[in-house]
Amino acid sequence: MPKIDLRNLNRRHLLAGIGSLLATGLPAQAASLDATQCWRLWRARFLQPDGRVVDDLQSATSHSEGQGYGLLLAQAHGDERSFRSIESWTSHNLAIRRDTLMAWQWVPRRRDNIKDWHNATDGDLFRAWALLRAARDSGWGEYHDKAMAIARDISALCLAPDPRAPGELLLKPGAESRATPERVLFNPSYIMPRALRELGFAAGDERLIRAADHGETVLAELAREPVMPDWIDVTREGFAPPQEHELRSSYDALRVPLYLSWSGRGGNPAVRQVLDMLESAGTAGKLAVSVDAAGRVRDESDYAGYFALAALARCEALPEPTTRDSAQSYYPATLQLLAALAKREHRPC
Repeated sequence: MPKIDLRNLNRRHLLAGIGSLLATGLPAQAASLDATQCWRLWRARFLQPDGRVVDDLQSATSHSEGQGYGLLLAQAHGDERSFRSIESWTSHNLAIRRDTLMAWQWVPRRRDNIKDWHNATDGDLFRAWALLRAARDSGWGEYHDKAMAIARDISALCLAPDPRAPGELLLKPGAESRATPERVLFNPSYIMPRALRELGFAAGDERLIRAADHGETVLAELAREPVMPDWIDVTREGFAPPQEHELRSSYDALRVPLYLSWSGRGGNPAVRQVLDMLESAGTAGKLAVSVDAAGRVRDESDYAGYFALAALARCEALPEPTTRDSAQSYYPATLQLLAALAKREHRPC
C-alpha cells in the first residue's frame, strides 16, 4: 500500500481516515508513515488546539513532562505554530511557582486544575532544552532568555550533593524532593545528559555539566544492580530501596537507554541492562515493560514505541512506523517519536 498523505487533512478528517484504515482489519496492509506524518498524527491525537498535551490513559490529564516533550517535538519538526501554542499554554497554566519551574500536573475538570504545585525536574529540563533549541537552531530567538532562566533554577534548586561523594552532584526529581546529607531520592530516567550539557554550556553553568557527568556514572553503577530502578535512594552506604516508592523497573526506567543513546552514550552499561529487561518477555512478539525488584516480568506490550526503544538500544534501524501504530496510547506513541528523533540526532553507533 502506498503512503497516505496526511498533510492536507484537518484534525477530524485525519482521525477519521486513520480509524477507517484500522477498521479494515488488515494489519499487513497498514500504510507506512514518514517523520512529518508521524508528527502530524501525534499532534492530532494528543495536542489540544490551545497547546495542552493530553495523556489519554490518565483522563486527559496534562503533565510538565508532556508539555516539554511536545515543545521538543514541535521544534524538531519545524512546527512553529504548535511550538508557540504549547509554550503559551504552559506559561499560563503550569508556570505558577515563584521560580521559573512548572507545577508537574494539570487535571481537567477541577476548579483549580492544579492539585500539586511541586515540579518534576524532567519536565523543566525538556522545556528549557526545547526553548534553547528553538532560539539556537530554529531562529525563534525570543525564547533564549527564558531557557537560561529555567536552566539557572534547575541548577540552583534541583541539584544535591551525592551522600557518597559530596563533591559530586545528583539531579533531584524535584526542587522540594527529599535530599539530606545522608539520603537523596533519585530517578535514573531524569538523567538526560545531552540536555543538561547543552543547557550548562549555554548558561555558562558548570553545575549542570557536572550533574550530567555524574549522572552517567550513577547509571553505570546502577547497571550492576538486579534491575534499573524507576526510583532509588542514594545513601552514604550505597543504594537503598526508595522510601516513597516501590522498588521496580518499569515505565520510567524505559527512558534510560533513550536518553543515553541520544547523548552518544550507547556504551553505558545501563543501556544493555534495560535492553535485557525489554527482551525478557515470555510472550513472542512482545517486550517486557515492567519487572519487579527481582527481575520477574509484570507487564508486557507489543506497542511500537517500546520496540523503537529496543532497536535504538541495539543500535539498529528503527521499525518503520505505520498507521497501525496509531492505536498506541500517549506514552508509547511519544517514545516512538522521541526514539526517531534520537536516532536522527545521536552520534553514530
